[in-house]
Amino acid sequence: MLAELAACSAAYTTIKKAISQGRELVDVGKSIGAFVSAEEDLKAKVEKKKKSVFTKVLGKAGDDFEEFLALDKLKEQKRELESHMRLFGRPGLFDDWVSYQGQMRKQRKEALRKKQKEAEELREMLTWIFIIVVLWGGICGTAYWWFFS
Repeated sequence: MLAELAACSAAYTTIKKAISQGRELVDVGKSIGAFVSAEEDLKAKVEKKKKSVFTKVLGKAGDDFEEFLALDKLKEQKRELESHMRLFGRPGLFDDWVSYQGQMRKQRKEALRKKQKEAEELREMLTWIFIIVVLWGGICGTAYWWFFS
């Protein structure tokens, strides 16, 4: 979690410094992408931790407040980034950015779903291969025992 938070903070600092120096948002597009990617990774880790079996069995961990503060800090930085995009970017830039994020999120979910489906198909294929090998071994073993006993 700390790595993602550090990545978000570094990207945000780069964006804010570039804008304060009068550079265009296009010049810091890579940093904006890194900020959003790290934010999504952080949110995913927090959700994964909430859904963890260990968290449910052992109870809440002591770093819940730390997670809350990290997510709150990200929310504030995102609000400031929105403000900078609206003030210093072209008209409609933030709205386009939000729609672009939605499209990319859908593409990532679809890619993840496709990857999971491929993994499931591979697991099923390996299961069938294992079953066939075991059955073939049993048949050959039975035949060997039948003919040579």
